[in-house]
Amino acid sequence: MNRESQKDLSKLPIGIFDSGVGGLTVYRALHDRLPNEKFVYLGDTARVPYGTKSLATVERYAIENSQFLASKGIKLLVVACNTASALALPAIRNAIGIDVVGVIGPGARKAVKMTRESENKRIAIIATEATVLSNAYPDSIAETKEPRTDVIQNACPLFVPLAEEGWTAEDETYSIAGKYLSDIKAFGPEVLVLGCTHYPILSKVIGETIGENVTLIDSGEAAAEEVSLLLEEKDLANSEQISYNRGRHLCDDLDHFFVTDAAERFANVAQRFLGVAPSRLEAIELIGMS
Repeated sequence: MNRESQKDLSKLPIGIFDSGVGGLTVYRALHDRLPNEKFVYLGDTARVPYGTKSLATVERYAIENSQFLASKGIKLLVVACNTASALALPAIRNAIGIDVVGVIGPGARKAVKMTRESENKRIAIIATEATVLSNAYPDSIAETKEPRTDVIQNACPLFVPLAEEGWTAEDETYSIAGKYLSDIKAFGPEVLVLGCTHYPILSKVIGETIGENVTLIDSGEAAAEEVSLLLEEKDLANSEQISYNRGRHLCDDLDHFFVTDAAERFANVAQRFLGVAPSRLEAIELIGMS
């Protein structure tokens, strides 16, 4: 590929999809780390949650989402959905033929990296029930072949609705966090992986409950780090600085958001999660994408 063609590719946006609104925290992490990049986001809000679906169904949904985003001319795809990251990455790569980054592998590798100097490494993971049952995070940690690593994981399903309602400081939220994290606190981990895209919204509650000696790892931020490295490695980083008189902002009109249902609710949750609703938000139907 010649230099001009590579330069043209670098100007293309990065695609992101999630089963719903949680992937907005991954969008924020990518936006913060890569201010020169543009993004196209798809929230499959008509078919959420993915965690209760079969492998075949999750793969089909993930491929349809990926093909839709590929049709928008993206240079790289980030799968913000933990369930799709656990079950469908190979199928997605085969379907669209571009680089794909999930959230589970980066989160697991960051946890291993941050505990590597310890003699007895203790890593904790909190996630949805489906992600815990998939064992995807412990499996990814095991793939690093780091010796003497102990892992504990726990499902925290109520954290999702609490985050979406914006209940980030209520007494009830602290009480629920205390119950969910009691076994993990007794385990004494060095790091705690936030294995669901909603959980960073509750990071203050989680951090105060688990204790200041435990480092929280946001899988979305870990994925953003790996995306940044991949763009540099592939010479796909946009080197032309985006400059507006008003500056570059989350959800501005350089980024395009799509949902498959409930656009108004998506905008409301985005306002809670990010402090701003998307400037460009469009409801679409995924028909004939797979």
